[in-house]
Amino acid sequence: MTDISAAGSAALRVMVVDDHPMWRDGVARDLTEEGFDVVATADSVAAATAVAQAVRPDVVLMDMQLPDGTGAQATAGVLAVSPTSRVLVLSASEERDHVLEAVKSGATGYLVKSARRAELVDAVNATAEGTAVFTPGLAGLVLGEYRRIAKEPARTDTAPTLTERETEVLRFVATGLTSKQIAERLHLSPRTVENHVGATLRKLHLGNRVELARYAMEHGLTDPDTP
Repeated sequence: MTDISAAGSAALRVMVVDDHPMWRDGVARDLTEEGFDVVATADSVAAATAVAQAVRPDVVLMDMQLPDGTGAQATAGVLAVSPTSRVLVLSASEERDHVLEAVKSGATGYLVKSARRAELVDAVNATAEGTAVFTPGLAGLVLGEYRRIAKEPARTDTAPTLTERETEVLRFVATGLTSKQIAERLHLSPRTVENHVGATLRKLHLGNRVELARYAMEHGLTDPDTP
């Protein structure tokens, strides 16, 4: 099933992907009442990818269990056809593998379906801004995976032309610190940190901090000593 509604003007444009009609329609209704423009719904990996290409939503709420695949597969498909979209997983599962699969496929955040309406609204807004949002406890799980991979030998075939300072900033970005927090730790100005982040994004051909964090995790560039 696929349903595409008329797009709004200034409101954030949201797509809801879930194969349970009552839940999907309820979430869509709640978001509409909160002022979001729910431009589409979908109930499968195939539908999510096709509809995302057509409507280019700002934020996609993604379930992890779909009839023709996983939410991770749907997330990858959506971002392949609509790279400016951001994906927030909204799932009943708190399984470690599901959370990590979602992040590795490009999801910006992960909420469980027990989240309150106000939490969901805040999470959608934060996701649209590129901020990583996780249900309490899950952020620690993801950070733990960062640290585990950081302890493994770094791959030698992926060393880009980053300066020592850019690499240092990247390690902190991967732990979720803001530019102000990184600046305080490195005794730099926030603007200087942002300049390093921007330069790193350009060199690695990445779009945002979430992609930087994922790159760092995949290439062993996280800092296991950072709290």
